[in-house]
Amino acid sequence: MAGQLWGTNSLGGYMYSDELSDVLRTALQPLTRFRQFCDIKEGKGQSKGDKLYWDVYSDAETQGARLTENSPMPETNFTITQESLTCDEFGNSVPYSKKLDELSKHSVVEVIHKVLKNDARKTLETAAYDQFALTKLTVTPASGNSATAITVEETGTPTATNNLALNKTHIKLIADEMKERNITPYDGENYASLARPSTLRGFKDELEDIHKYVNEGFAMILNGEIGRYEGIRFAEHTSIANKAWSNAKSDEAFFFGADTVAEGIVIPEEIRGKIPTDYGRSKGVAWYYLGGFGICHTNADNSRIMRWGSAA
Repeated sequence: MAGQLWGTNSLGGYMYSDELSDVLRTALQPLTRFRQFCDIKEGKGQSKGDKLYWDVYSDAETQGARLTENSPMPETNFTITQESLTCDEFGNSVPYSKKLDELSKHSVVEVIHKVLKNDARKTLETAAYDQFALTKLTVTPASGNSATAITVEETGTPTATNNLALNKTHIKLIADEMKERNITPYDGENYASLARPSTLRGFKDELEDIHKYVNEGFAMILNGEIGRYEGIRFAEHTSIANKAWSNAKSDEAFFFGADTVAEGIVIPEEIRGKIPTDYGRSKGVAWYYLGGFGICHTNADNSRIMRWGSAA
């Protein structure tokens, strides 16, 4: 069978050897970053279909105005659109033999639990990121190489090759753009940003002295959060691979407010054991999740997410 076996060192034989350390060690894994910024819509119960819908209400079609005596009250309307996400199954499993379980110094189930939990975290984090990346709003330096101006496009695909590292001026302009678009702040006061550590390197050192967190009290500190600048709370991630832009001077970054990506949960991620077969000689452990992710606003006018991007 495929899976963990006693007879193959790399698949299980190494789990017992002379003087094997009692300390369990596994490969390093990133913590969740993108998923923490998802809005969990009302949990979908079972037997309700695989779609989760939510309504998006527009502003009034005609703005109100000053009234004059004896003139009728103006009338207007608004439009309603629907967005949705599809609930899918996610999961992975590791089968193992009873012989491996019986002869190993380390608990096979304990090791597999840890490996599968890391795998579940990475899988669902990627699913959340994929929806963030669908935003229609992209930002590049003007002409690809301006240190003092940006270009905002509304097709989801930037047309300029980004040839500059993200700097403080770019961030100020992005913050202004988000305010001009009336994007609701993430926590009621501040926007948020997610980027790889190297992308933020150009101004990260200065955050130690500019708008530095001194005493947060009971305020929430986000996973990976490193500081605040120009009304934006910055957090780092390493869960999504470097985009390897052609000039390698920067990398993708997201700036956003509230109502970003929805997560609909039918069955939260859980660890499941396989019913043993072959008279108890074939076992297995799996993680399972039933739900889905969907970007909350698919048009540029209502988008809450801006992506620092590049054409190549």
